[in-house]
Amino acid sequence: MKKIILTIAVLITLSSLTYAQKFGFIDSGYILENIPSFRAAQEQLNQLSEQYQKELESMHSEIEQMYKDYQAESVLLSEDMKRKREDVIITKEKDYKQLQRKYFGPEGDLFQKRQSLVKPIQDDVFSAVQEIANEGSYAVIFDKADGTTLFFTNPRYDLSDQVLQKLGYK
Repeated sequence: MKKIILTIAVLITLSSLTYAQKFGFIDSGYILENIPSFRAAQEQLNQLSEQYQKELESMHSEIEQMYKDYQAESVLLSEDMKRKREDVIITKEKDYKQLQRKYFGPEGDLFQKRQSLVKPIQDDVFSAVQEIANEGSYAVIFDKADGTTLFFTNPRYDLSDQVLQKLGYK
């Protein structure tokens, strides 16, 4: 009797261990490309980046011109005048680097703007993926965009269009 109960317990345990888990994948690049507000946000960020870049290039060319003028006139300048000109150039270079960090640094204006425009969209996509995972009882959903290497993906398990539908697109 003990052997029968033990055998049944082992069989139940093994059958629960062999329960197949569901996996799926999405392509977040494809999903984001199909969201008009994301494309608009990217365009706005690109314009802002170009504007900042032009301002920095203008400032940089001004510094280069100041340095060329200094080199050309340095023979005629007294030591005191040279030092003053060098100080002005150095200060301008520091201002340039500070402005560059302000615009493009890790906590710069462009990063802040990206956070305010893109993060809410990414959060919506994440929420939609979570809902699909819960509804479909998926154990894992991979993202095949960018860094993740998936050697083969069967389109049958691609959940990208479901995510777009959940978000109200397509």
